[in-house]
Amino acid sequence: MMRKIILILMFAGLAGCASAPTYTRPMAPAMATAPAGVHHRVEPGQTLWKISKIYDVDIDDILRYNNIPEGSAIEVGQLLLIPNRLKQQNVPVKLSGDDFIWPLKGRVIAGFGVSYRNMMNKGLNIQGQPGADILAARAGRVVFYAGDFGNFGKTIIIDHGDGLRTVYARASDVFVRPGDNVERGSIVGRVGSAGRDKNNYLHFEIRKGALPENPLFYLPR
Repeated sequence: MMRKIILILMFAGLAGCASAPTYTRPMAPAMATAPAGVHHRVEPGQTLWKISKIYDVDIDDILRYNNIPEGSAIEVGQLLLIPNRLKQQNVPVKLSGDDFIWPLKGRVIAGFGVSYRNMMNKGLNIQGQPGADILAARAGRVVFYAGDFGNFGKTIIIDHGDGLRTVYARASDVFVRPGDNVERGSIVGRVGSAGRDKNNYLHFEIRKGALPENPLFYLPR
């Protein structure tokens, strides 16, 4: 019971707030001068998360030293400074077993860090047909389920074991429960609606600890 209460408190931020401003994640101050490093040109299929893992550099450091806004996404051909690294690395473009996939194929109707229906969006709202499959974006263990989580209705959270968690909200049906281990790509629920918003879409988040991350830094494009 105590574990469930802690998780509810950690993720209470899902509900956002009325008339929310554009979300800005706390970041360390920018350095006056850029550190030594190498430049990496983004290839098709590479994500910022995969690049950070290969170079063993925190995503936040890459964002800060390249002045990349939290609500944006990296582009193919973009040249990134990888701080404190002296050798370029070969970053695979094909999916590996540890990479994230899109939990739903559909149009993103609200991006990360913007105000959507007077609520601060801490993830992506992905439009889908009613009853469309919601897939686990990565393998992990279900640690939270709520049948009515405020404006987000049926909600689950999957812990991926490395400090990252994914959140799936507004489901019409949920097929997993806390304690279940899920594989990447397995069906965990169906798209639905919640609260007074009758539109059908998935609210999807990626969180590092309790802090929301821009999912576009993790999802292939």
